[in-house]
Amino acid sequence: MNAPAPIIEIRGVDKYYGAHHVLKQCSTRVDKGEIVVVCGPSGSGKSTLIKTVNALEPIQGGDILIDGASVTAATDLPKLRTKVGMVFQHFELFPHLDILRNLTLAQQIVLGRDVGTARGKAGALLERVGLSAHAGKHPGQLSGGQQQRVAIARALSMDPMAMLFDEPTSALDPEMVNEVLDVMVELAEEGMTMMVVTHEMGFARRVANRVVFMEDGAIIEDSPTDRFFRDAASPQARRFLSKILPH
Repeated sequence: MNAPAPIIEIRGVDKYYGAHHVLKQCSTRVDKGEIVVVCGPSGSGKSTLIKTVNALEPIQGGDILIDGASVTAATDLPKLRTKVGMVFQHFELFPHLDILRNLTLAQQIVLGRDVGTARGKAGALLERVGLSAHAGKHPGQLSGGQQQRVAIARALSMDPMAMLFDEPTSALDPEMVNEVLDVMVELAEEGMTMMVVTHEMGFARRVANRVVFMEDGAIIEDSPTDRFFRDAASPQARRFLSKILPH
């Protein structure tokens, strides 16, 4: 019996900025219900890699498949991006719209939902992330942690089959990090397929099925979480862990 196709498959991806080779023959996959954490030193290509998954960054070699369909061949990128929700480092909310409208706009324009359906979905998700009381506020009236939880709710409002997170806590004050990670842990426990770029190794240890370690644009290691933290195979990964894990 054939194994099911992965939700996300990255095949030999190359990416250049001019002459600079920023992604070098990167290959990995994320199966349904799997949580994969991508880590590595600054400048290793982590954020660029995750942005190629929904074509926010074009690639110059290889291919990326979402639920079996090629991203590079896609002619309807907005439709493709509904399949993979994206949460950014700096929230990317519309500052001139209130929170409720931030959650309903794409539902109506991209998915064609009527106002009542979109508002119902938005309200349920705001309750889920503990922000129902803030629906009428604008993003600038919320803390960073609250804005990031809104961003997660907005991505979920499109009913994605997978979620991408690009360093979702790195722009937050330390006391706000856990409120965002708690929402992500809940998603993981509910079986959401997730690919997460993060330096939060406690989160990785707790919920990730696999860890992808990158350095200098290449995937150096791709292994089960326990093995990565217990006995990383590469000297690069061991050096990275020695710097970020508590002694």
